[in-house]
Amino acid sequence: MRKGIPNLVALQIFEAAARHESFTRAANELSLTQSAVCRQVAGLESRLGVALFLRIKKRIVLTVHGRDYAALVRKNLDRIERDTLELMAQRGVGRILEIAVVPTLASQWLIPRLPQFRALRPDITVNLSIRTEPFLFSDSPFDAALYFGDSVWPGTQGKLLFREGNVVPVCSPSLLDGNGNGNGSAAGSSISLEQLVDLPLLHLSTRPDAWRTWFRLNALEHDVRAVRGARYELFTMLTSAAQAGLGVALLPEILLADELSSGRLVVPLNKPMSGKSGYYLVAPDEIAHDEPFVALSDWLSSIVPQVEAEV
Repeated sequence: MRKGIPNLVALQIFEAAARHESFTRAANELSLTQSAVCRQVAGLESRLGVALFLRIKKRIVLTVHGRDYAALVRKNLDRIERDTLELMAQRGVGRILEIAVVPTLASQWLIPRLPQFRALRPDITVNLSIRTEPFLFSDSPFDAALYFGDSVWPGTQGKLLFREGNVVPVCSPSLLDGNGNGNGSAAGSSISLEQLVDLPLLHLSTRPDAWRTWFRLNALEHDVRAVRGARYELFTMLTSAAQAGLGVALLPEILLADELSSGRLVVPLNKPMSGKSGYYLVAPDEIAHDEPFVALSDWLSSIVPQVEAEV
């Protein structure tokens, strides 16, 4: 029994009173008497040892603590309601998998392929939420994670789905044209190494050393130009910045099929780099052997050869 948690009824009554800043309107909404609402709120304040409302003549005003607590209670009540409705909706239908994913892989690769899985397993609903940093499953609502890294997270079971493959410098053709490189940019390998590193460079915040590594591989170690330029938090932002002509970005070819085939982005110098990192699918021990997760894992593994063929 969780002795630190107040009665759920009292929390619901407090949330309604805080939202309306009125015991009377809260009572009307909940089909209770005003005195019942007052007693529940007073009992909650007594239990917490904190005043949640200021009583000013015939009206009430939230205290600072009351306002903050009301926001937290409302958020968690909403979550309980949503989870309950989802569970009821799935009754006799199947399972829900809550998956944490890195955003660009989700939008550029996973989501376009999910109709295949839905056709194969209509009884499994896959919910996707964005996470760009590692987390503890015990502190999250997730059943599994699909992330970019070097190994399986400690305390989980999983596997490497595929390596990232080539990471290449890309930019808008207009950037090259605007720097006196004519119209040959669309063919790729159209400028020299020295010309490229003099262009504005765009960086991904989660991979701050990418350009330094690329410079080192091209015999430009300790070149300060490797750290110049704007930084962006997400691959999608970095891709948009490159398309807008703001600079040259280092991006995985696997995530750029549409942009490269359409000519929105070009490879100005064919000097790719590759690493050992890749995309992993993991789940905590208690989920790793559940049939829905195993089905998703097996399906993802089955389409990996298609991915490698595209790289």
